[in-house]
Amino acid sequence: MELFNAAPGKNVSFVHPPYFIISGLKGIPHIKFYYIFLFFVYIVSVLGNSVVMAVICLDHNLRTPKYVAVFNLAFVDLFGNSALVPKLLDIFLFDHRHIPYNDCLTFLFFCYTCLSMQALNLVALAYDRLVAIIFPLHYQVRVTHRIMMSLIASFWAFIIVAVLIAVGLITRLSFCKSVVIHSYFCDHGQIYRLACNDHFPNYVVSCLYPVFIFWLPLLFILLSYLYISCTLAKVATVQQGLKAFRTCTGHLLLVAIYFIPLLITFTLMENIHPNARIINLSLTSVFPPMLNPIIYVLQTREIKDSLKRLLKLGRKSKTTPRKLPNLPQTAACKC
Repeated sequence: MELFNAAPGKNVSFVHPPYFIISGLKGIPHIKFYYIFLFFVYIVSVLGNSVVMAVICLDHNLRTPKYVAVFNLAFVDLFGNSALVPKLLDIFLFDHRHIPYNDCLTFLFFCYTCLSMQALNLVALAYDRLVAIIFPLHYQVRVTHRIMMSLIASFWAFIIVAVLIAVGLITRLSFCKSVVIHSYFCDHGQIYRLACNDHFPNYVVSCLYPVFIFWLPLLFILLSYLYISCTLAKVATVQQGLKAFRTCTGHLLLVAIYFIPLLITFTLMENIHPNARIINLSLTSVFPPMLNPIIYVLQTREIKDSLKRLLKLGRKSKTTPRKLPNLPQTAACKC
């Protein structure tokens, strides 16, 4: 991070605290039960996303560009929840609220990277649905493995660079007074506000980040579905339109689960209690990764069919008796 800490021609030093303190929820009795609930949500998320990833890997019929994005979504959900929930339980269930400075920045990096990639994964899936419905004859050309993997790789590169810039700018801040972070994890907005020197670049990043990571993906998804609706209304009957929209049901549910709680929080940020904000954001972080695999299993016919095939193969392999090798005739005669 020397690039961010260096000032041309000046020997500038910054005051970094040895640790930060995560405050979490305050004044709520029996709050440990909430964290135990998050633990069970995490277990379901790990099992569900592991199953989706395993099914996509095992079934050759699911080696399509769409399921490249679905696999990446499951991976991000699994990785993101594994980065957040175990540390969150360690902080609040076992009362380890003091986090070393470098560990806190690492925690911030992984949480923001995975949370942001969820939104961009939904953009990739929206692009897949847009081309599949509007340009069905060109689908095999416009949505290939190469295009989908390039799209997802570019999203990863953009997110990693953006979050690294945010983390790097924090390292040029000095913390002279409080080190208490009023959140449930190492939140970028809460950290830079604790600084006692100029944090205007961090403020700019905190304003631009939601635009590129939240509002632009949401705008693209809404416009894509508006375009789909207008096109279907012109060229398709009601039954054909409903049939086409059924293929988007799973994706629309994922979009609603991810974006609606964040919209509520961003809209009412100044008017809601800090505890309500923390609960809303923590549930937004852990619930979509749990629900995404459930929605895709229940709403996607290809995954349901694949699961049935794999289960049938598993049962057949268990019930099929093993054939003993035939004894040679000479051995049989001697007996």
